[in-house]
Amino acid sequence: MSKQDSVIKLLLIEDSVEDAEQQISVLRNGGIAVRPTRATNEAELEDSIVQHTPDLILVNLAAKSLRLDQVTDAANRGGKDIAIVGSAQSPGEDLIVSAFRTGARAIALRGRPDHTQMVVKREFESLLMRRSVRRLESALREIERRCDSLLDSSRDPIAYVHEGMHVRANKAYLETFGFDEFEDIESMSILDMIAPEDADDFKSLLKKLSKGEKPPQKLNLKAQRADGSSFDSVMEFAEATYEGEPCQQIIFRQQTNNPELEKELDALRSKDLVTDLFNRQHLLVELDRTIAAAATGKNDRCLLLLEPDNFKKVLDTIGIGNADLLLGDLANLMRRHLADADVAARFADHTFAVLLVGRDQENSKKVTDILLKAFNERIFEVGKQSINVTMSIGGCLIGEKNANAQAILGNANATLRTAQTDGGNRVNVFDPAAQDKAVEEKQRHWLKLVQDALTNNGFVLFNQPIISLHGADGDFFEILLRMQGPKGEITPNFFLPIAEQHGMMPQIDRWVIAHAIKALVEREKTGIKTTYFIKLTPQSLEDQTLLPWIAQQLKNARLRGDALVFEMPESKVVTNLKPARTFVAGLKQIHCGFALEQFGSGLNSMQLLKHIDADYLKLDRSFMAELPKHKENQDKLRELCDQAHHAGKLTVAEFVEDAASMSILFSCGVNFVQGNFLQEPEKVMAYDLP
Repeated sequence: MSKQDSVIKLLLIEDSVEDAEQQISVLRNGGIAVRPTRATNEAELEDSIVQHTPDLILVNLAAKSLRLDQVTDAANRGGKDIAIVGSAQSPGEDLIVSAFRTGARAIALRGRPDHTQMVVKREFESLLMRRSVRRLESALREIERRCDSLLDSSRDPIAYVHEGMHVRANKAYLETFGFDEFEDIESMSILDMIAPEDADDFKSLLKKLSKGEKPPQKLNLKAQRADGSSFDSVMEFAEATYEGEPCQQIIFRQQTNNPELEKELDALRSKDLVTDLFNRQHLLVELDRTIAAAATGKNDRCLLLLEPDNFKKVLDTIGIGNADLLLGDLANLMRRHLADADVAARFADHTFAVLLVGRDQENSKKVTDILLKAFNERIFEVGKQSINVTMSIGGCLIGEKNANAQAILGNANATLRTAQTDGGNRVNVFDPAAQDKAVEEKQRHWLKLVQDALTNNGFVLFNQPIISLHGADGDFFEILLRMQGPKGEITPNFFLPIAEQHGMMPQIDRWVIAHAIKALVEREKTGIKTTYFIKLTPQSLEDQTLLPWIAQQLKNARLRGDALVFEMPESKVVTNLKPARTFVAGLKQIHCGFALEQFGSGLNSMQLLKHIDADYLKLDRSFMAELPKHKENQDKLRELCDQAHHAGKLTVAEFVEDAASMSILFSCGVNFVQGNFLQEPEKVMAYDLP
């Protein structure tokens, strides 16, 4: 899913801007990206649906400006698939039933932000799924059209049979049996195409098929033409669908007089000639059958991908001319440790695949251990060289939850690459059922890392320049937090959600502020006037001792207050308006600055400045994406800058991507710019607290 597809185009039906902003903040606090609009009358509603086509409409069921039935009628008139969600404080049974009857897909509880977030996520995912299904259906119709064309042009006699009756046949089939038009055999029993001497056996087969048993892949019998003549044939069966109904695809092939040639042709169709294993195409067909079985509840199969470790070095040792010999030896060793029901194939150049059949998770693990040991212990004689070749094995258990070929192959490949990255000669099998357990374990792991970092000074500060476009005095930097990890610094998106969940953000905020002040003191000893922008989290706003503590830190360091600018996202401030207003007023008393991040993302962002006396407005990053291509974003930035300057505020454009954006931002009146294009963050010199 692209970044654009992950942003929900949200239409809010709310009587007041404040209520709409509250709902936007609830969603953004849950990590849901929205592009909001609001409608308060039918004209605005019609315009929003026609011009902007929202993905989701969130309707306050208590709103007086627009009723739910008006919203659903307008959405239906537009002919668009829009998810409509009702929102109510404490809905009773009658209200819920009425909302669903009127056209709402779900009800979100206004008093429970987590419920609203879950409902919106679910309905948006359902909308994307419906869109995906429609695209797939359209693609399927096109594929069926092409297949129908290929079917008619095929030289093989092919028919589709449902409950023993013909429902489709190609021209080659009609010609083989002596018919002119399909109407001549439509609804005719396939039994009429079988010679009398084989009719009883074929009747038995039809009875088995009617009970749901699988047909043989091939059946030798005599076929009978319309004129009564017969010929020896081989019937090949494959499960298929026709016009949505399950049926059997049947191909009649005339038997060859050369059995060896027939055998060779079969091998060419399904076997890899180098290894004598099945080929990729055959493996994929078997995988599709396994997935169909898994979708009905069977979970006794597993796909393995195997690759020899350091294969390039191995080839350098034995010579590329001996590669096929080695691959053949590897295949033979692998085959010895597999059951007859297992499907082994050469999947790519030096990648093998095995579809383990009829084995639960424990038995699949045993097979992988046996294979790993067998390769580890074997010495291969190739040409004049004796070599040991170890294997990396990646796998994916197949069940109803992941019955999708692309997902299974992707997971198996990912686990194989992980096994190789971890040193090779090991097994890594993905278990879909273990995902929830793994998430819990991952959270415990990150929680311990954060706790250790707080205890042992394990955080690191980085700074990124904020560059003035109009020659402001001094240097400006944004302070960014990282955590020390075993393989380098870890970015906050990995550890801050866990810290926030466990109420550790106030401690982290204090760590950042204290270390930033230490770094500022050292920097200003060089005579450079410097301002640090420091992120603050909403949990810290509830800490009544934070402001006095900051004041004391500044006093102890003999540092001016305006060297610090604290910043918070607009959406977080809106949902914590009262404590935020109190905190910002306290900052003014000690001469510290305040900045609103992600400014311009709300319905009426400038209205917030009546309550929050911000010094800087850091413009929302959504305006910066490919800025030169989007005139509407340029116009919006120019409008925000004009309004900000009239209000006496300075503006900062973050995430600047290119030189062309710089000139546009300058012309829009932006005061400061920041982004990796200009300079990537650099580590701040470490200064330990006393």
